[in-house]
Amino acid sequence: MLYFWKSDDYMNKLKIAFFIVLGIIFFSGCEKDDICVAGDTPLLVIRFYDETDTTSTKNVTSLRVVGLNQSTTVNTFSDRSTADSLAVPLRPGLLNTTYLLIANSEDEDEVEIGNTDTLTINHETKEVFVSRACGFISNYENIVPDLGTDADNWIKNIEVISPTIENSETAHVKIFH
Repeated sequence: MLYFWKSDDYMNKLKIAFFIVLGIIFFSGCEKDDICVAGDTPLLVIRFYDETDTTSTKNVTSLRVVGLNQSTTVNTFSDRSTADSLAVPLRPGLLNTTYLLIANSEDEDEVEIGNTDTLTINHETKEVFVSRACGFISNYENIVPDLGTDADNWIKNIEVISPTIENSETAHVKIFH
């Protein structure tokens, strides 16, 4: 009789160990909640500088930014503001993004009112996997700005600070005016 009691005790301990191992396996397969907190594609940050004193920033009065063939302004900064910097999105999957930068704009509905310069940003898109919740974001490499020239350009020169866009924390392009 003692033999059967020891065998039952052994089986109970084996059952307990089996359930503990099963619980560890079950809970180790869980992941964090699928909440995306760091999954934003970075914006191109442009800073405006004085063309004569290239180290000091200079505001652009009544600046509006409109995407080429778009009817509304870019909403990533305060429209018609006086700004020394702005952040604009680039178009993932395409080789370039074109914006109309309008200084001294007078009318929100008319693109032609104000001094308009056409800025094309040529770029390569690099897809980066963030997480299951966030999916992929687009980073950009080999940033090359191209300024359309006309008789009355308010933008005098452009300088690339960082040819790679991986965050929106620092400036990527300097525009001198």
